[in-house]
Amino acid sequence: KIEIITFFRKSSRGDFVFSADRLIRLVVEEGLNQLPYTECTVTTPTGHKYEGVRFEKGNCGVSIMRSGEAMEQGLRDCCRSIRIGKILIQSDEETQRAKVYYAKFPPDIYRRKVLLMYPILSTGNTVIEAVKVLVEHGVQPSVIILLSLFSTPHGAKSIIQEFPEITILTTEVHPVAPTHFGQKYFGTD
Repeated sequence: KIEIITFFRKSSRGDFVFSADRLIRLVVEEGLNQLPYTECTVTTPTGHKYEGVRFEKGNCGVSIMRSGEAMEQGLRDCCRSIRIGKILIQSDEETQRAKVYYAKFPPDIYRRKVLLMYPILSTGNTVIEAVKVLVEHGVQPSVIILLSLFSTPHGAKSIIQEFPEITILTTEVHPVAPTHFGQKYFGTD
């Protein structure tokens, strides 16, 4: 809602980062809930058996630099050993077209489920370009889960029109997205 956007805009950096990290953790945990798992028996330190679950191998995160990097620690807090790739995409100020400058992924990314991390989904252009790069590397859109904090209806619709198989997880859908997220989070505003 607009109250959240106002809070993010007017809060101190410390409060902003604390609140953003909490939202990141929630969306990361829900993203992890979407990944395949197998049942397993865990022996506790006291010797008791517990029926639990284990993630299947073949998952990874990909952050869209730079604001997506804010979500990496939340993912690592939940999955210590998960591999994380990176994509740098910037929009041309005149044309607003997204351009890929850098992409580095685990070599076997085409076999993995991908948690694509980008906190603010405004137009959808950046995410569409990121998904295109992943597809070029053999990733099927059906195994991509976009983790986002705030999304505009237009941005989500643009992505789904281009890649209907992708899953989008977000905490808020609102016509106005707090586009200053990365600057405030990293203290460069």
